[in-house]
Amino acid sequence: MKISLIEPKAPGIHVYSKFKLPRLGLPIIGALLERELKIKTKVFVEELGAIDWAEVLSSDLIGLSSITATSPRAYYLIEKIKKKGPIPVVIGGPHVTFLPEEALMKGADFVVRGEGETNFLDLVRAILEKKTSIINQIPGISFKVGEEFHHNPLIPDYPPITDLPWPNLRLIQNWEKMPILPILTSRGCPYNCTFCSVTKMFGRRYRTRLIDDIIAELEFWLGQKKWRSVFFYDDNFACQPERTKQLLREIINRKLKIHWTAQVRVDVAKDEELLQMMKASGGYVLYIGLESINPRSLEKYRKNQTVEEIARAIDLIHKYGLQVHGMFVLGSDEDDRQTIDETVKFARKMKIDTVQFMVLTPLPGTETFFELASQGRLLEKDWSKYSGHHVVFRPRLLSAYELQKEAAIRAMRRFYSFWQCWKFGFQFRWQRLAIYTYARHAISQWLSENRDFLKKLRFLSPAPYNSSF
Repeated sequence: MKISLIEPKAPGIHVYSKFKLPRLGLPIIGALLERELKIKTKVFVEELGAIDWAEVLSSDLIGLSSITATSPRAYYLIEKIKKKGPIPVVIGGPHVTFLPEEALMKGADFVVRGEGETNFLDLVRAILEKKTSIINQIPGISFKVGEEFHHNPLIPDYPPITDLPWPNLRLIQNWEKMPILPILTSRGCPYNCTFCSVTKMFGRRYRTRLIDDIIAELEFWLGQKKWRSVFFYDDNFACQPERTKQLLREIINRKLKIHWTAQVRVDVAKDEELLQMMKASGGYVLYIGLESINPRSLEKYRKNQTVEEIARAIDLIHKYGLQVHGMFVLGSDEDDRQTIDETVKFARKMKIDTVQFMVLTPLPGTETFFELASQGRLLEKDWSKYSGHHVVFRPRLLSAYELQKEAAIRAMRRFYSFWQCWKFGFQFRWQRLAIYTYARHAISQWLSENRDFLKKLRFLSPAPYNSSF
């Protein structure tokens, strides 16, 4: 049996355009198929290179993985595949987990909802052994018979991840173009932010891999090629500080010469020994969901952190020689123009190294999506705009157009200002100058690509949500 797996490319310029970092679901599935069924697959990541259509269309089964912003591209690819012949197509990922019927209507034969590795394997085994009658017993599978949709129940609990194989990065075509080594050490997040789809997809139980297994994977891939850095793919790398310290201690003891980055929360700063070990083990940038400096917005997001804790965390992280990449989500019902202005001032005052000012995005499956949809506040049906860069709903204290201009454009330009670029050049800080110059270029490119969207937004939402009453 020949299987091809595809990760569609994101539309236009986006946060990670400069970092060719595929998600790990498909390489894990590829490794699982090889281990359990002796099936070799090829993984096509469009961000790394073009799809080999001769290879794909000669497959016996094709799998795709999609987030919300890439779902239109995924549906286009399904349409293209189906025009060439009746090849079974399976799709999974966060977006179709919550909207499986949409994917089935777009031509997919099966949707794998939730964590799809084991379910996909069971589906392939059933097709391979021609036991299609048992497909309705595989948890998390959705399919269509005639005009009727069938959704097999998900298993009630999330499985441990210790039994999963390492992602086989070599299955990714053009994998040698990947500058960053992705390593996953955990899944799930015990927190429950209203706008986040992580807990809806992976649950709130924090599931971890064995330290020795993580180290073995690191050592293996470090021996395969030269990597610019390592990115720990966890949603919260330091959720269990003692476990994280154990991992970092092993990296230090084994003298692994790496530079790494990871996502954490501000509570990482409650443990200064942890920060010290992060620096000693090669850590250099922490990506932190700061979200807001408006206490009411933090409460609305259910973030469980204060502005004072944010400020203290930034200071302590800098104290230990680590950089902060601050990620803000602007546009809650408590945010106005002053909030955005104060956020930029705060980021500059605290000397945050780099930032993302994202607009609140109601991803399907999240509480934010259900809230805004129920209130009739969604403006956009084009899922490619659900990227964090586009305002797709009617805010309460700003018009959608104002939020777009203030948060996604003006705030970014103020932080990545010409003055800052000039200052870094004068100080011979070439790496920082390159980052800031790229950010300014990205803003200009986004504007060039989205002129029609801005015009449409100005027409659709000329006033804040409340003014319609």
